[in-house]
Amino acid sequence: MRAPVTAVALAILLTLSASFALAQSVALPGKKMQGKLHLLPATLETTQWGWFNNAQAPVLKVDSGDTIALETMMHSHNQVVPGKTIEEIKKLRTDHPGRGPHTVTGPIYVNGAEPGDVLKVKINKIVPRAYATNFNVPGMFGQFPKEYQDGQVKYLYLDLDRKVTEFLPGVFIPLRPFPGTIGVARKEPGQYSTVPPGEYAGNMEIRDLTEGTSLYVPVHVSGALLWTGDSHAAQGNGEVNLTAVETAYQEFNITVEVLKSMKLDFPRIETPKSWITMGFDPDLNKALDFTKEQTAKFLAEQRKISVEDAAKLMHKVSDCRISQVVNIKKGIHCLNPKDPKGKEDMERPAKETEKYYVSYAKDANLNKAMDDASRAMIRFLEEKKGIARLDAYGLASVAMDCRLGDVWGTEKNVHCLVPKNLWVAKK
Repeated sequence: MRAPVTAVALAILLTLSASFALAQSVALPGKKMQGKLHLLPATLETTQWGWFNNAQAPVLKVDSGDTIALETMMHSHNQVVPGKTIEEIKKLRTDHPGRGPHTVTGPIYVNGAEPGDVLKVKINKIVPRAYATNFNVPGMFGQFPKEYQDGQVKYLYLDLDRKVTEFLPGVFIPLRPFPGTIGVARKEPGQYSTVPPGEYAGNMEIRDLTEGTSLYVPVHVSGALLWTGDSHAAQGNGEVNLTAVETAYQEFNITVEVLKSMKLDFPRIETPKSWITMGFDPDLNKALDFTKEQTAKFLAEQRKISVEDAAKLMHKVSDCRISQVVNIKKGIHCLNPKDPKGKEDMERPAKETEKYYVSYAKDANLNKAMDDASRAMIRFLEEKKGIARLDAYGLASVAMDCRLGDVWGTEKNVHCLVPKNLWVAKK
């Protein structure tokens, strides 16, 4: 028999408090690195549940160039773990209105970081826990809450050796861990939910921000106050049912650096091949407009051309995706190749290909085009692949890649792709 929820929660909290007493953050001489290596466990004292406040006392202070190996928790101070029902998960939200579900580790104070600077956060290594979850809260949140008044939660084993998780029998999702939420303090005082992203980064849900990439984010308060959580093992572009393959990290290893000469008004991401620009707004049309401005500005800087010429170049080189549509502010990001002669995966099929199942929709309103393309893919997974409706919704959330077509035309085009190789035949 399971213990009452209150007893389970209390046991978790006591365990975490004990771990803090035994394993407070320490600094060790770093090997093959300029700065120090700091260890930061995820405990009740080093995390917050669902909010951030720029008056929050830092849990760790580091220097520019230092590396931090930190832990993260599952949602709601580690209460969304195998065995928790969807009804209990919903109650964790309804009993705590206004705060996000995320547990965030931090804030980390970076000495020397001041407003107007840029903080570079390089992701060196990510080691998830062995389990994860995907769920949709009945009648709340997600892209289609009215259509999914019923809910479910799935718990998944993460095979870290094979780097996959079996989402459904015979359907395997490749693991590509990344922080759903990472950012610095907002400039505005007060307590804010972790849900909406912004100029401070935060809950961006950009799945390209993985090992070997770097986030560049403007600093708004002294010390920057870096925090992270909402740890993911995989996610689709769109994240339509609200959740990805949600996990926690045994190790999230990052190096921080204060850049005094770089000036940014909005976050950017650097991958080995590309620079990623982005925009957020409750209206996808406005998010796209902002992303286009950011992208044209970046391309003008990169290629040393006018903003007008950069806007024209965006047609040819920028690969734009819908990051997520479920975090109050919806997100769009564009991958822009570092090599002027190179480009990203610009494939935009309107019908099924050898590699992909495809749904396609167009409309003057980008919100409607995204809704129509997503619904079509979920319906395809149900009707053609024989997947139960809530599982189809979840699979679309963790595996569907929604890409934008012509970003300058009056009519907006959304192409949602699901790789066929997720289905693995039994040998």
